[in-house]
Amino acid sequence: MRRSIVAGNWKMNGSTESINELLSALKVGLTGQQSAAQIIVCPPAPYLPLVREVLASSDIGIGAQDVSEQPSGAFTGQVSVAMLKDFDVRYVLVGHSERRRLNGETDQLVAKKFSAALSQGLFPILCVGETLEQREAGHAEQVVTDQLGAVLEECGVNALERAVVAYEPVWAIGTGRTATPEQAQQMHKVLRESVSRRSEKIAGQLRIIYGGSVNAANSQELFAQPDIDGGLVGGASLKADEFITICKSVS
Repeated sequence: MRRSIVAGNWKMNGSTESINELLSALKVGLTGQQSAAQIIVCPPAPYLPLVREVLASSDIGIGAQDVSEQPSGAFTGQVSVAMLKDFDVRYVLVGHSERRRLNGETDQLVAKKFSAALSQGLFPILCVGETLEQREAGHAEQVVTDQLGAVLEECGVNALERAVVAYEPVWAIGTGRTATPEQAQQMHKVLRESVSRRSEKIAGQLRIIYGGSVNAANSQELFAQPDIDGGLVGGASLKADEFITICKSVS
């Protein structure tokens, strides 16, 4: 049985005060919940030391929002896998749509970041998703399978034994719009079937989570779908009560 994952992506939000308050509330509100789901928070990189300190006695995992494909060197502003591991980071987002759109990250670069994270012991969370224009043009399934396919070509299907895939329709990120449970389930099924063509065993084990305006009102119905194994939560993960409700909606 696949263990669910709920990850909070804080994006470029937070302060020392607000993070202390949020994590303190999560530690209390999520006591015992980790048996049902792996819970992860992904803070901005400067706050990783603080998050590690506050969560030292907690089962809540720590994730990073991005990582360099390079091990070290003259890459101003980038953060390596080794640096993340220094702060007990176990998970890392790769290929988030905001980085693809704002930073020009290609499928091939995302695949290299995925490979770098995996090769040094981190669990990459691969983000895939289509724009509204691509969906309306009938290309949604091709877009997400191509994004996944770039990683499979770079790393092989066995790499997915130690990774998570997050389906985030770009048109539903931060817009308040959410794919219906049926739309989300259909794309999760497409992704699982794409992996199944290479390995049925790995496809059955692969955890695919949904992102795109997940909130306390829609999480239970989304997570009840057979191929949805949790969520990648944006703005709602900054609100303790709402994020706790989302985490507890995992069946």
